[in-house]
Amino acid sequence: MTSEHIRRWESGALAHAVTDPFGLGPVPWLRGSETYFDDTGHVVPWYVDPIQPAPATTRYGRPGARVPAPRSAGPGPRSADDVGRQIKGFASTGAVAPGEAIDFHITVDPPQEFSVDIYRIGHYAGHGAAKITTSPRLSGIVQSAPLAADRTVSCHHWWLSWRLQVPAEWRVGAYVAVLTTADGYRSHVPFTVRDDEPADLLLLLPDITWQAYNLYPEDGRTGASLYHAWDEDGSLLGEADAATTVSFDRPYAGAGLPLHVGHAYDFIRWAERYGYDLAYADARDLHAGRIDPTRYRGLVFPGHDEYWSVPMRRAVEEARDRGTSLVFLSANTMYWQVELSPSASGVPDRLLTCRKRKGPGRPVLWREIDRPEQQVIGIQYAGRVPEPHPLIVRNADHWLWDATGAREGDEIAGLVAGEADRYFPRTALPEHEERVLLAHSPYIDGEGVRRHQETSLYRAPSGAWVFASGTFAWSPALDRPGHVDARVQRATANLLDRICKRD
Repeated sequence: MTSEHIRRWESGALAHAVTDPFGLGPVPWLRGSETYFDDTGHVVPWYVDPIQPAPATTRYGRPGARVPAPRSAGPGPRSADDVGRQIKGFASTGAVAPGEAIDFHITVDPPQEFSVDIYRIGHYAGHGAAKITTSPRLSGIVQSAPLAADRTVSCHHWWLSWRLQVPAEWRVGAYVAVLTTADGYRSHVPFTVRDDEPADLLLLLPDITWQAYNLYPEDGRTGASLYHAWDEDGSLLGEADAATTVSFDRPYAGAGLPLHVGHAYDFIRWAERYGYDLAYADARDLHAGRIDPTRYRGLVFPGHDEYWSVPMRRAVEEARDRGTSLVFLSANTMYWQVELSPSASGVPDRLLTCRKRKGPGRPVLWREIDRPEQQVIGIQYAGRVPEPHPLIVRNADHWLWDATGAREGDEIAGLVAGEADRYFPRTALPEHEERVLLAHSPYIDGEGVRRHQETSLYRAPSGAWVFASGTFAWSPALDRPGHVDARVQRATANLLDRICKRD
């Protein structure tokens, strides 16, 4: 790899890491076999995100990020990247029903055989996932380079590599296709299996937000997300020069898992361990009306879910007003308004557009069009939290804190992290029968200003509960190594139990 490619790869890693301190989270099928030495000689355990940067400088003297070398020391696979494109792929759809087919489009360089292992995320006696099936050995080819037009990158022209017919008996859930070349490089493609069977809770995976952050390809030349793009020198540009439209017809950057996917996987492992009755769907299913959210006792939004379309918000508001509870386990939810449109070949919902004040049309922050997210969630985005701070318990006599051991003013270390929400007094609240703030937590923002985070719960006139954690760190506290907190686990169980019992 040339030094120029190294510099670009460093920039890409920096772009990947600035928004979420929890990264991808544990990749469960690596458990037990992936302790390895990074390029400084330190031992790195299996659950460390290899994309997390450390301070460094580029060869031009500018601040950059250092990325561990591919995992070549010792036996085991190595992570593919967007410079070498050793193996990369994407799926034809985000969610598929049992009995339907899902197509995978995969590039392999150099051309060689590869296989696809399908895993389902869950508790599985602590393993975090289970292998469900394996493809036959497949012939890999080098697909054409990604196409780019006005910073919209697409691989819609890639040939079909493998079609998976999902058996009718497969369980609904979050799945990952693990792509592995004969010479030991690995990449990933997430997808969802959903059906129309009844369940207590519907888990909605935020694939729209995942795609908004996707910088594929992180090659220093072509890749673009709604946040970043590259200039002619391979330096990373900010939002003013980023894409306004991104395509789902492309792999995810780096190892192929979305930036924020760990939040959802943390909740899934915990919820399935304790036997909650879950259905699964993607944000695009909610947008397209492929699911009826009013059929469930509660909707769970497990991770960073920042980008919402008009149909998504309308469906959720209707569900709440008809008695379906809402559980928002992260922060910065429903911040940007987006549009979904078909691909050039007419496949629905393959292009995601968010103008971010660029070009004609109205601004697309929900709060700027007189529809602040607080009117649904009860609180709304306040800003980033550069360093983790404790969550300060408030109203400890409330039933949500029952049996947690939490007392008024107790600190839950590190639970305010990443980004934070709070109550905005000058912004209208949703209609409610009762309302309580369950945490009030000071922190210092990136400019050194003292701010605060809040956790909110209200009951709508329909009887629906609406909970918002107000922090990125809530889901990781359920089942993330090094972050688990029994008080958060119990509080979440108190909430879901009450929702499932319609109390």
